[in-house]
Amino acid sequence: MNEHFEKQPGPSGGSDSADAATTRRVLVVDDDLDAAEALAELLSMNGHEVRLATAADEALMHFRTMKPQVAVLDIGLPLMDGYELQSRMRTLPGGSDCNYIALTGYGTQSAHEDSRQAGFHAHLVKPVDLKQLLELIERSTGERR
Repeated sequence: MNEHFEKQPGPSGGSDSADAATTRRVLVVDDDLDAAEALAELLSMNGHEVRLATAADEALMHFRTMKPQVAVLDIGLPLMDGYELQSRMRTLPGGSDCNYIALTGYGTQSAHEDSRQAGFHAHLVKPVDLKQLLELIERSTGERR
């Protein structure tokens, strides 16, 4: 079950074209390298600037240099879960402007509520509906370069 917590203003166009109006800086964080690489490739093919990380410390480093507009975070990360990672990202420059999307295998109602309470903008369950994820990314705001 996929759930949106809030609608983000922004372009209403589809994801068929990779025009500059919908290009976003996206950070993908997942400890499953194959899944992270596949998602990053799909997002890149749709015109987004993507970096990936497989660990929280690597994600924080990328966040500082990239200042992403969207962070797609796996919740079940080792050493530091996605909730703590998102909390730390929010304290970094640009962190309060970023849209956070939980992408996880946890699909229970309590997992959805935990994500909402933690401040995630959406909670998506693996395997991800790419169209839904692209719509969330394209509606994100924060054009900060």
